[in-house]
Amino acid sequence: MKYITYIALLFSALVFAQEDPVKQDSTIVHYMIIEGDSIPVTEVELDEVLMLPNLSFKDRDARIRYIILRRKTLKVYPYAKLAAERLETLQKRLDQLERKRDKKKYAKVIQKYIEDEFSEELKKLTKTEGQILVKLIHRQTGKTTFELIKELRSGWRAFWFNNTASLFNISLKKEFSPINEEEDYLIEDILQRAFQNMQLERQKPAFDIDFYACVDKWSQPNKVKQ
Repeated sequence: MKYITYIALLFSALVFAQEDPVKQDSTIVHYMIIEGDSIPVTEVELDEVLMLPNLSFKDRDARIRYIILRRKTLKVYPYAKLAAERLETLQKRLDQLERKRDKKKYAKVIQKYIEDEFSEELKKLTKTEGQILVKLIHRQTGKTTFELIKELRSGWRAFWFNNTASLFNISLKKEFSPINEEEDYLIEDILQRAFQNMQLERQKPAFDIDFYACVDKWSQPNKVKQ
């Protein structure tokens, strides 16, 4: 399926950039001056914890749909997370290259890396998994897959990539919008539960998501409890 190859081109370009080592201890230490002595004060920043509603479904089909969506979301989220982590580093490296010749050479190195490492792995994704990945890349980077391809390769290639993907019912311009699309709300619900259960490593989205507003919109009072 060609559209997966195109997603692989984008994803692998992001993954190619290696991050510099960082210190594992992220604890922030401040000092208070008391009677001439410096007293260390440790600050630990805690993540916000959402109070998640009990899972409920209007019928058996809805429950099965959620279970299938959960399996696919848990599978592809790490790809989107890794893409977001590498994007900033990649952009910095490209910005450091002043000559077009150097940028073009760097792009060729990325392309070879794509072919050798990640294309085959991402080609194994199903059509629906590819669609979820497109949405989650937007959630984690704040940009659509189309926009990222356009920036990292060219607008012309992005146009054709999107047209080819559309043959498989996929739009690389697809955004993640849980307040407007029920499936996206279900994906967000799946992610929040996986974060709290430590099935997935939490990464903040690139934009604010009002989860409770989504719950209010999409929850139905007449659902049958799970």
